[in-house]
Amino acid sequence: MKIRNTIRLISLLVPLLALPACSPKKQAASPPPPEVEVVAVQPTDVPLYQEWIGTLDGFVNAQIRAQVTGYLMTQDYKEGAQAKKGDLLFQIDPRPFQAALDQANGQLAQAEAQLDKAELDVERYTPLAKQKAISQEELVDAEHSGMVAKATVASAKATVETAALNLEFTKIASPIDGIAGMARAQIGDLVGPASGELTTVSTFDPIKVYFTVTESYYMDYMNRYADEAKRAEYDRGLELELVMGDGTVYPHKGKFYFADRQVDVRTGALRVAGLIPNPGRVLRPGQFARVRAITRTRNGVLSVPQRAVMELQGNYQLAVVDAENKVSIRPVKVGDRFGNMWIIEDGLKAGEQVIVEGTQKARQGTVVAPKPYAPAAALAKKD
Repeated sequence: MKIRNTIRLISLLVPLLALPACSPKKQAASPPPPEVEVVAVQPTDVPLYQEWIGTLDGFVNAQIRAQVTGYLMTQDYKEGAQAKKGDLLFQIDPRPFQAALDQANGQLAQAEAQLDKAELDVERYTPLAKQKAISQEELVDAEHSGMVAKATVASAKATVETAALNLEFTKIASPIDGIAGMARAQIGDLVGPASGELTTVSTFDPIKVYFTVTESYYMDYMNRYADEAKRAEYDRGLELELVMGDGTVYPHKGKFYFADRQVDVRTGALRVAGLIPNPGRVLRPGQFARVRAITRTRNGVLSVPQRAVMELQGNYQLAVVDAENKVSIRPVKVGDRFGNMWIIEDGLKAGEQVIVEGTQKARQGTVVAPKPYAPAAALAKKD
């Protein structure tokens, strides 16, 4: 009897225990709209840069060569060091040239002695010829001998000057202030005018940068600045920047220097040179750098960060947030780039908000929670 009552009590309690489990679930709360970072697009004046690959070279490169033939005795400079104008760089054995000068001086002395004798003969023969003591022919011969002696003296003096100059050429000095390069001849080498350069001395401040522009770019430039006065004013105001191999921008800006007289028939490009200040001689000839300059300015254009532009199969899109925080994916036409910005030629209006960060969360018609774009925070997040 007790067992039967216990079973009946359990059968009554089981439905009561199951009631909470069978009660309807509470409806889950809808998620908040995703946060995105936006920029409000406003018209701005945009400087447009042009870039070229440049090669650095000394402003003046003096190639040092031997002007007389002889054996190299000394090297009197330190390679890579500063050399002043007139500093001795090399010394050629001077002994053969000293001997040639001594010989030339001896020949000059002989010629001058012969000239003295000829002049004395003319002086002595002149009154004798008037007195008919000697023939007129003898006087003429003496005068002619004097003229020949004068010519011999002049020739001997020229020989002395040449010998002295050759002796001076045995001391090879720097013609400019600059940095002396590596020596290309060794002590004891036989050097001469045909043996090539011994070294090079270059001036580095300012330093030249050479780069090439295409013929089409040159023609566009000439058409844009057809007036010669305006073109000269533009050239004077053009500033050149160097972007070095490590990506840093060289702190000193340069100026346009000159354009070559002709277009290279092999490449169809025009060579242009600029001058870059180089205090401390940081830049060296032979270095490569990107040369960039502001070639023109576009006024009142709309631009967005490049991170905001979505590309799909050659088509470009922006995610635009309207006044109700709804997203519309809009096709746009892009233009030039400058820095980390991209000019939008068509498809965008001034004042509209464009999503820069969070485009992956944005779908057509979805509602988002926009907040101002913070470039520094975005860069830190990316890193």
